Amino acid sequence: MKRMLINATQKEELRVALVDGQRLYDLDIEIIGHAQKKSNIYKGKIIRIEPSLEAVFVDYGAERHGFLPIKEIAREYFLSSSCAQNKSNIKDILREGQELIVQINKEERGNKGAALTTFISLAGSYLVLMPNNPKSGGISRRIEGNDRIELKTTLATLALPEGMSLIIRTAGVGKSVAELEWDLTSRLQHWKNIKNTASIRLAPFLIHQDSNVIVRAFRDYLRPDIGEILIDNPDILNVAKEHITSLGRPDFVKKIKLYNGEIPLFSHYQIESQIESAFQHEVRLPSGGSIVIDATEALTAIDINSARSTKGLDIEDTAFNTNLEATDEIARQLRLRDIGGLVVIDFIDMTSNSHQREIENTLRTVVRQDRARIQVGRISKFGLLELSRQRLRPSLDESSHHVCPRCSGTGSIRDNASLSLSILRLIEEEALKDNTCEVHAIVPVAIASYLLNEKRKAISDIEQRQKGVRAIIVPHEQMKTPNYEVRRIRKGETNNNQPSYALATYHNNNSTLSSENTIIQNYDFDVEQKKLLKKKQNTLSLTKLYQENILFSLNNFKLRLKKNIFKIIKLINFYLLFKQLIRKHIYTMQTWIKTIHKCNIKNKIYISSFNKKKNLQYNKHPKKLLYQYSANFNNKQSVNNKKKINSNIDYKNKKNNFNNHNSTQLRYKKQPYSSIYFSKFIKSDMNHSLDNFSIMNIKKNTHQMKKKFKRKENSI
Repeated sequence: MKRMLINATQKEELRVALVDGQRLYDLDIEIIGHAQKKSNIYKGKIIRIEPSLEAVFVDYGAERHGFLPIKEIAREYFLSSSCAQNKSNIKDILREGQELIVQINKEERGNKGAALTTFISLAGSYLVLMPNNPKSGGISRRIEGNDRIELKTTLATLALPEGMSLIIRTAGVGKSVAELEWDLTSRLQHWKNIKNTASIRLAPFLIHQDSNVIVRAFRDYLRPDIGEILIDNPDILNVAKEHITSLGRPDFVKKIKLYNGEIPLFSHYQIESQIESAFQHEVRLPSGGSIVIDATEALTAIDINSARSTKGLDIEDTAFNTNLEATDEIARQLRLRDIGGLVVIDFIDMTSNSHQREIENTLRTVVRQDRARIQVGRISKFGLLELSRQRLRPSLDESSHHVCPRCSGTGSIRDNASLSLSILRLIEEEALKDNTCEVHAIVPVAIASYLLNEKRKAISDIEQRQKGVRAIIVPHEQMKTPNYEVRRIRKGETNNNQPSYALATYHNNNSTLSSENTIIQNYDFDVEQKKLLKKKQNTLSLTKLYQENILFSLNNFKLRLKKNIFKIIKLINFYLLFKQLIRKHIYTMQTWIKTIHKCNIKNKIYISSFNKKKNLQYNKHPKKLLYQYSANFNNKQSVNNKKKINSNIDYKNKKNNFNNHNSTQLRYKKQPYSSIYFSKFIKSDMNHSLDNFSIMNIKKNTHQMKKKFKRKENSI
């Protein structure tokens, strides 16, 4: 006979177990402080819109904001229906600060906030009302055959308002139309109350809280095949009778009984050990095999081991029988632990395809009695089977476990030798830094023994290489591996009054000071130690903290001032010198510009006057002018050669000489003592003067250049 057992003897924990004979097949535990938030209804406010995620974040009163994707937002909240149909940007459909009614679809897990939806579902005894989701509705997938056909006819007769939908639960099988209408009326009134409450107050706040574990158990598990309901607490017994009476199910009131046995209720039906198996890492199978369940961030891995199982004629038969036995236990553990999400099962290798298909079909059969939706895949060539289970509430592991402070949830820790070598390298790394006086390593006793004995020479070598730096190993009695702490002490920060064995307590008391010189690796106090540390920090006087902070800052300022004072003096001297050089070079540049300007003017005047003289002389004495210009512009050899020319020159020779005279005139205009050459000369001289930083040389060269130019001008 199937029974519902309710254990409420301990106020911190309320347990509901469903047993078939003495075999536990479902379990629900509610721990005080870990109340279920799934299906709670809130009035929230949009805080941030993320177009890249096509979702919004909603503040509904919790610490973390809820995640609401656009596909879970009802059209009644859209700013314009035309934008929704055109699939516009989410910012055009919604706005920040907009208020809406949301329901928790998935609870918070780890660092992830809760998943929300605006499609509200109100579960009753026989029906589930969805007041703003007209597209959903129907009959529970567990209902089959003639019952399903009859409920479809009954569902068509119910007066359902427009824009709403219904789902008939398995508890509605065999109920009359009047009973279903009564449940529907209560759900509609409940939705009306929710809307009225939401219109009165501003977001965020809780509108409706889902029922406790007792009411939830009657709503979800109360079926005709339940023969007896046993409760070991009189107060809970009265609450259960009142609730069942209000549901209009008097047939179950007679089944509720108070358990007064001397043996605890769960021990009497021998299910306490079965409940403990839900908290274990490895679950034993009757044949001698076992299954190992490991929960990770991405999925839950289940491994099947044959162990001592010899049930079979050969290896193939043994593997098949062990896998078949494990299949039923895996389905039960998924319900007991309420494992949700992706599950990967590693079966023992089977070569027969028929055996693999039989295992798959058996698994699909045993998971049908699960309330959660489950999708089962097929066994791959690697022997792995994947399935997905709906997450109804936080798993047993999440609600009743916490992360191990020693291994941080990994399940293993580093050994002493490896951890000691890592700390030794860290000590040397801190000792290499400038201005380091001491390096304090606060470590567990086992690590301190290893460093001070096996690695004593290595520590001594570090102190010899880094002269003036001391490495101090401080054992901490309450610290456990792999936790440790390494602190770098600068010059001027040492406290010689503290003995080495008291440094651990000293650093803990002063942990509120600057942590710039501290490297902490995997250092976690226990809960009681953290409370004591907070009390010490609160009792520490503010004046003492201020004095220590001021002294620390003054010492740092003195050290930095000593280092940088000489640099500051050099910078000031360089600035003054540079200022003087800039002034001198500005005056020099002004002088260069005036000189270039004067030379350009003189060159232009001379060329214009020379052209006038040339034209007059050529008209009067062309033959003399030819020899005269040749003497002035050519070298001595060319002049001697031109004197030997006969004086009887014909007209053609005169014409050629006249052309030569014109070319001479052009050559004169390109003489090296023009303004162009003069500017080049000044540039070269300027470079020379800048290299030597000599103003007198620049003036001297400029004066000499002027003299050269005057000589050339007079010679011409």
